[in-house]
Amino acid sequence: MGPDECTAISDEVREWPRSTREWVARRSAPRILLGEDQPEMRSLLRRALTRRGYDVVEAPDGPGLVKALVDGLLAQQTQVPDLIVTDVRMPGFSGIEVLARLRREGWTTPVILITAFGDAQLHQEAELLGAARVLNKPFAMEDLCEAVETLVPPPR
Repeated sequence: MGPDECTAISDEVREWPRSTREWVARRSAPRILLGEDQPEMRSLLRRALTRRGYDVVEAPDGPGLVKALVDGLLAQQTQVPDLIVTDVRMPGFSGIEVLARLRREGWTTPVILITAFGDAQLHQEAELLGAARVLNKPFAMEDLCEAVETLVPPPR
């Protein structure tokens, strides 16, 4: 099952803006959607980003990542991410598949991919799909935080 089959997005939802920058001013902290299937890594990333002032929403796998996106869109008060940080290899479907689906739907939300399998082909595919950055595991947490802060500055 891929992202195309997992969630049907209604036409009404498709009419909403594809960029989330306009919602940043409504919240005190930019929202990051974090997709990572390893609980320890997800917790480490969440803590690092939360300490920097970000609101982090976690997803344990590919379907959870898409569900968090759709739930945010359909919430009474729309809650969409300003940035997505996701592992490439996750159960259900990959971070690359989610990125491809978002781009097909016209979303411009920046995406940072993290991977333990970052060969040249993956980096090229990610670049063609418009990934903001690909970080190969293991990476320095400071490198991730700098990339996040460049794309979505923390609250002042």
